[in-house]
This record gives sequence, structure tokens and C-alpha cells, in this order.
Amino acid sequence: MQLEDVFSNLPTLETERLILRKITMDDTADIHKYASNPDVSKYVFWETHRSLSDTNDYIRFIVDLYKNGKLSPWGIEYKEDGRLIGTVDFVNWQPNHKSAEIGYALSKDYWGKGIATEAAKELINFGFYNMDLVRIQAKCLVENAGSERVMEKAGMTFEGILRKFIFIKGAHYDVKMYSIINEDA
Repeated sequence: MQLEDVFSNLPTLETERLILRKITMDDTADIHKYASNPDVSKYVFWETHRSLSDTNDYIRFIVDLYKNGKLSPWGIEYKEDGRLIGTVDFVNWQPNHKSAEIGYALSKDYWGKGIATEAAKELINFGFYNMDLVRIQAKCLVENAGSERVMEKAGMTFEGILRKFIFIKGAHYDVKMYSIINEDA
């Protein structure tokens, strides 16, 4: 299976409370609302959106990924209010090794409701059943207890700490590695 086979036409996925779908320019206000919150961007690899222009640039980048069949995020739409409240995606995929890594970001207004876990579980299922994956992993900064809980609730197992693994926002950080293999799902 190749990248283009899955991402040339990103499928819409649905769970009990969520629609995972392509992001459009119509999502600018919703994305800016959460991406401009420093609490949301505190533990992620991207910078806080300081203006609508930052958000528009981000969306144009994503739309370009869709057009070119590249790894790209699903927007997380909350069915109850129709708002786009975050993203979930495969941030890395190695088809030859049948492994991938997922990532997610969620509006602070929706933290603590199991939404990120629900989205992560759906992506894990998609990876095992539609991408023929054997292993799916995720990482978080050691300080990010919320993301750690999402990974655990999604069925992932803690594998260890990667010391000084990433350099972001002017510093090196340790990250926790979690994974799930298809036999565990």
C-alpha cells in the first residue's frame, strides 16, 4: 500500500460523537480559536497562531497536502455543535515497515471529555484495517500528562523515554513513546 492509495482522497471517518474530515478554508475561525490558545500549543511542535493569517497559511498548507496525496490531517468536527475542534493525523508512515505514528491537537474547550481518545482510536482502527499497519506509535513531551492519558486510553503501551529527542521552541525535550500493535487492537 502506498501513500497515494490512502491520501489522494482522504476519506471521511465517523464515530459516535465525531466526524473526521478534510479541513477547508471555512474552518478558519474554529481552527484559529484553538490554535491561538497558548495552552493548546504548549506541548506541540507548532507555534501558537498569532493572527488569522497564520491560520489561513496553515489551512492552505493542509489543502495543498490533500491535493498532492500527501500525509495530511483529518479535522475533528464535534457533531453536537458542528465545530471543528482539532486535528488527528498520521504524522509519519513507513509502508515498508507497516508502521506509522499518529498525532493530535484539540481545543481546550473540549479537553477531558474523551474526544481526543475517540479520534485516536478511530485513526488506529483505520491504520490497522485500511493501511495494513502492524505498529502504530505516538509520542508526547514528558510534561504532557493529558496526551499521555489519551495514548493509554486508546490502548497504547508505554515503551520508554527518548532523552533529548526533539529540539523545539528553543530547547531539547525528552519524549514518551507509546505504541499499539495490530495483535493488541
